[in-house]
Amino acid sequence: MTIDIKAATRSFLAQTEEHLVSYLEACVHCGQCADACLFYRTSGDPRHTPAYKLFPLARAYRQQKWPLNWFACKITEGDLLEWEDLIFDTCTMCGRCTEVCPMGIDIASIVGQARKAWADAGLGPRDLMAAAENSRDHGSPLGLTQEKLVDRVEWLADDDEVDMPLDKPGAEVMLTVSSIEAMKYPKSLSAMAKILNHAGVNWTFSTHGYESTNFGFLAGRSDIAATMLGRIVDAAEQAGVKTVVIPECGHAYGVMRWSGANILGRPLPFEVLHITEYIARLKREGKLKLKPYADPFTYHDPCQVSRRGGAAADARYILDGFATGFKEMTPTAELNWCCGGGGGVQAMERAADLRHKAFKIKIDQVEATGTGRLVSACANCRLTMDESKTYWNWGGALESLVEIVADHLEDV
Repeated sequence: MTIDIKAATRSFLAQTEEHLVSYLEACVHCGQCADACLFYRTSGDPRHTPAYKLFPLARAYRQQKWPLNWFACKITEGDLLEWEDLIFDTCTMCGRCTEVCPMGIDIASIVGQARKAWADAGLGPRDLMAAAENSRDHGSPLGLTQEKLVDRVEWLADDDEVDMPLDKPGAEVMLTVSSIEAMKYPKSLSAMAKILNHAGVNWTFSTHGYESTNFGFLAGRSDIAATMLGRIVDAAEQAGVKTVVIPECGHAYGVMRWSGANILGRPLPFEVLHITEYIARLKREGKLKLKPYADPFTYHDPCQVSRRGGAAADARYILDGFATGFKEMTPTAELNWCCGGGGGVQAMERAADLRHKAFKIKIDQVEATGTGRLVSACANCRLTMDESKTYWNWGGALESLVEIVADHLEDV
């Protein structure tokens, strides 16, 4: 395998933008980010300290800044190989380190930028890169082609007796899907449909832009990230919808809502909401009528929705006055612990052992509530938890917030 060190270095240098440079120079080496990182807490390895992940960009920066470039070491092939697992395998880009950083350094964004350099050098986890390429070539990382989407929707509509429109003319809302949901947890699709139908929303799925997951972004492949975003944006523009709703997928929401316009280089001509935000809106507008739900459970906040997306309050607004058995875990909301599989880590086989071990933090959180049941609003979290639950032989239950809401709609 040929490693293009020059391409990696050029990519690093291109990304030492003003805000990244200020972050690099602002770090006071206090170490608070270490204790906030689930991988450091699990392994105790100082290399897993989030601030350590600044080193690749720091070295590239010093190579170009006089007089530091007189003394700086050049980036080598060995550096790229050594840092690869730190940038990909042991960072979910959850942003918990930023929550405790006294300087507010956004390490997650730096890691996201740094991954581009590995991709440019021809490096990166093979399975993650393959997922990105499958998305580009086949429409989704898990093979959810247009034909399979139509088959799934028709099957679910018939099986669950719910109207699930495809390419409906004149719709105001376009609902996207996650291939993880469609292939692993298909009832999530019909659950979303039930809720929107209950509220009288004029909505549709699109066969032209449906896959919300963006492994191009997670793999550092800017070209694929733009392709995946472009499909949804083009479909929404052609349909003339006012709102695009992202399903239970954390990173899909973050990429479209906060990065989409920057990646595509133009404003998005529609509103972007996560499904929990949209359900909360329907409840505020008096369009959501729910039966009481008394089963005990605690709520896991998806990092990209609650912490980095700012929507922690919406999930709790949905639960308020409806889910009487809800009990908060500690810590919670913006400081909640990551599931361990975000940022593409769930897709990396070589990262599985540490990922499973890190999930013990979540098990301990749930057990401390005395509920034994976990509810969330991210299919990637759900898949990560299901696999780690098996690893630990844990008897806790894992459920979808959207599915619970759909199961407790009042008859109208």
